[in-house]
Amino acid sequence: MKHISLGGLDVSRIGLGARPTAGARTTGGVLDVAESVRAVHRALDLGVTHIDTAGVYGPCHSEETVGRAIKGRRDHVVVTTVSGLGPRSGDNPGGTDSVDNGSSGAGSVKADVERSLKRLGTDYIDLCYHHRTGRNTSVEEVVGALAELVAEGKVRHIGLSEADAVTIRRAHAVHRVAALRTEYSLWTRDAETGILPLLRELHIGLVPRAPLGHGLLAGEIRLVDGLADDDRRRADPRFTGVHLHRNLCVADEVRAIGAEAGATPAQTALAWLLTRGDDIALVPGTRRVPHVEENIAADGIELGATQLARLDSLPPASGERHDKAHMTVADR
Repeated sequence: MKHISLGGLDVSRIGLGARPTAGARTTGGVLDVAESVRAVHRALDLGVTHIDTAGVYGPCHSEETVGRAIKGRRDHVVVTTVSGLGPRSGDNPGGTDSVDNGSSGAGSVKADVERSLKRLGTDYIDLCYHHRTGRNTSVEEVVGALAELVAEGKVRHIGLSEADAVTIRRAHAVHRVAALRTEYSLWTRDAETGILPLLRELHIGLVPRAPLGHGLLAGEIRLVDGLADDDRRRADPRFTGVHLHRNLCVADEVRAIGAEAGATPAQTALAWLLTRGDDIALVPGTRRVPHVEENIAADGIELGATQLARLDSLPPASGERHDKAHMTVADR
């Protein structure tokens, strides 16, 4: 497995996103902690060193599962998690992703990190992202709080999640930002115009969210009918009506190009992202061993010049990338 640097933090360039271990945006079957632990172990055995999670996934379930999986192997794993993404009232499960509760000040950030440390069963977090500065605080306050945790040894590196260019510059002026976590994939390339050049100017790495288009680019979803009733993709504009039809045409083209390269649709989408720079680390999400093996094999996929050109020319996704409520707080 090849490695890259996220602002000075060494990681395998393909990691594992642990969101599906909590049942979020995954298809088929009930939650199975043992299955999720096996998936993490298989990833580590195959050379993955980068595991991405968040307290809100479950909530809490994903971090707890990751903590269980890395027990006894902590020194060989880069663990990343997210602050500022709720829930903040404790560890009571039963919720979904918070849109924005407007309370993400220094106290909340430190409390978030303390809860994450407990759930992960560790005394430090390698990379802690802050997700979307709330209405009642400033990014300087938030990053300052994370910087204090760096000084205490509880956090090793600071990252941002879904931040715009202005926020990135302001945060980086307070403390070095190692990585930005934001949506970037074959069909969501907004980051290429304003964000990527800035990241490279400041030597900040990029961790693409939803590198497989929330599953659609992997070629396994044709209709939303098979998704759980509480799956947010049912309300995702890109998975509904005429948008879904147009986006399936993109997914079909990815499948066709991948077949020429001897790759699955998921491997094709991931291999394309790996060509975008040596400062990009992928964390495709899954809780199943076969998908772990499939995703990691993308590290060895070579796309030809013609295939890359065809992928580059694919149209962007049809429809907004969030529902209206989430679009109001995206990228800030």
